[in-house]
Amino acid sequence: MQAAFIFAIKPFQALYSIQMTLMKTADFDYHLPPQLIAQQPLEPRDSSRLMLLDRQSGAIEHSTLSSIADYLKEGDVLVFNDSRVIPARLKGKKVDTGGKVELLLLRHTEDGGWEALVKPGKRVAIGTKIEINQNAERTVAEVIGERDGGIRLVSFSDESMLSKLGSVPLPPYIKAPLADAGRYQTVYAEKSGSVAAPTAGLHFTRELLAKLQQKGVECLFVTLHVGLDTFRPVKEEDPQKHPVHREYGIITQEVSSKIARAKAERRRVICVGTTSVRLLEHAAAVFGGEVKPFRGWVDLFILPGYEFRVTDGLVTNFHLPRSTLLMLVSAFAGRELIKKAYAQAIAREYRFYSFGDCMLIL
Repeated sequence: MQAAFIFAIKPFQALYSIQMTLMKTADFDYHLPPQLIAQQPLEPRDSSRLMLLDRQSGAIEHSTLSSIADYLKEGDVLVFNDSRVIPARLKGKKVDTGGKVELLLLRHTEDGGWEALVKPGKRVAIGTKIEINQNAERTVAEVIGERDGGIRLVSFSDESMLSKLGSVPLPPYIKAPLADAGRYQTVYAEKSGSVAAPTAGLHFTRELLAKLQQKGVECLFVTLHVGLDTFRPVKEEDPQKHPVHREYGIITQEVSSKIARAKAERRRVICVGTTSVRLLEHAAAVFGGEVKPFRGWVDLFILPGYEFRVTDGLVTNFHLPRSTLLMLVSAFAGRELIKKAYAQAIAREYRFYSFGDCMLIL
């Protein structure tokens, strides 16, 4: 699989890179008043505002997420990411000194350990043991290696304790505590593995999903475990130099067949969230544009100039300045239309980021 992937994607990346030569990270910057960063989710989930963007005409409309079915049609396919956020934040103390340490688990490694961010990182060397306990539950983490970007490799004496000792991590821009941790999970979350929620899906209720299906909209589920890049801003002035970390994704035979059939019948494939976009587009690049079953690592970085092979529409939240996610939606809708949309969202006081409002781009 890896050899085939390298052969299939390198020529595509070479052509893609030529179109991005003059692009700067500053092209994706904007000023957001801090009060527009949503600190709590709305109730019910589907009461969030919905901005509608028409890529062909450039028209912008305003509605609510609960009315999204009015803008879809029979035969449309919605693709959701069913990854579930793990209790990845752990607090403990060094066994030898008692110093406080916090770990944020990023992903399970092939050899059974974990990649993790550790605070304070400079004081946690290889060999450090960290005791994590609560209400008589206990495990010991040991730092066994280092990787680029301040990432540590960690092993645990008893991994079965992680679900009891950890807490679901919230993005750093959310300052208020969350009364119900379940509100940072989608209602259809099933496969555990993410350290951040695929937030566009947070707006959907079971009732809304049933309403969409009754209209003849096909709802399909893929898996992409959201990883480190969600937390990292693009610091390089040339975005092509930004290191994109791998995330593990799965597209089943059943789902790939249904998406391939929809494309063949010229029905719209609409991704709910940028994670679904990255997984489908990565898999299509691996298989020469075809939609086939996929299981493996995804590291596709989508910038303006990218030619979308599967995605016909996108439901997405409003993203951070200079972020890879803002770059992806700009690639899909066009930078000028996204700038216009974000300016309107700020002027109309839309709520931004994970618990904020969203847009439907068609």
